[in-house]
Amino acid sequence: MTSAAHRRAIICTGNAHKVEELGELLAGLDFDFAALPAETELPPETADTFVGNARIKAEAGHAGFPDAWVIADDSGLIVDALDGAPGVWSARFAGEHATDTENVDLLLERLADTPDDERTARFACVLVTIAPDGSELVAEGFVEGTILRAPAGESGFGYDPVFVPIGHTESFAQLGSDVKAQLSHRAHAAQALRDQLVELGA
Repeated sequence: MTSAAHRRAIICTGNAHKVEELGELLAGLDFDFAALPAETELPPETADTFVGNARIKAEAGHAGFPDAWVIADDSGLIVDALDGAPGVWSARFAGEHATDTENVDLLLERLADTPDDERTARFACVLVTIAPDGSELVAEGFVEGTILRAPAGESGFGYDPVFVPIGHTESFAQLGSDVKAQLSHRAHAAQALRDQLVELGA
């Protein structure tokens, strides 16, 4: 992989929050980050692992934009008391087109009888990056925490209002984007990707 100033990097997701967050987390690298064009359709996420689903999106992005770097994310919430659910189905836990609120409501319903000390969970994120030459990088990140009994906070998205990271007493939605940017699974995965790119001189 060779270095070139201001290379284009396509972030392969239709989630505007992820595009903004990843762009901020990877700022400072020699890339111009862009969202996947709105008219581009990604294939279904049919894998049963985060890396598998991220690779599906990255390979589709590489096929459509072979001259650009592509970065695809798959992430989700793993709850111990639910045997790892919602996992790779986090975004569609309550149905294919479920809203964040519907997903959170179902999660809290499933955990209603779970004692506080058994509400352990973690967010996981996998980033698969494909360079124009077809080579691939895989980066992972995790953050441990617990699940609240009711949503708290107004910032963030997804399960942020019910997830309290270890070492804190407030949810990601209460802690705000600056704190989340330091602690989150996506932040850890982005740092791992940044380290790999720097090591490669990319």
